[in-house]
Amino acid sequence: MDSLLWITVGFIVIGFVVLVSMKKIMERKLALIIENEESMESEQISPKPIIWWIRGSVLWGIVSIFLIVWSFSVYT
Repeated sequence: MDSLLWITVGFIVIGFVVLVSMKKIMERKLALIIENEESMESEQISPKPIIWWIRGSVLWGIVSIFLIVWSFSVYT
């Protein structure tokens, strides 16, 4: 099997495992932020990690789609 296929499969599987494992942490952070909405002026809980997690998820999805399309164009 070609290295492009291994890179594609590895990237998708590893990325999916990382995103799923971080999902619970982000859900807890979001619940804590919603719970303490009035105390956001003190900057104790920052929503930045959640925003970066969403951005990373979107970027992972875009790169995965690109790799899949590239793999199909190479192997057909």
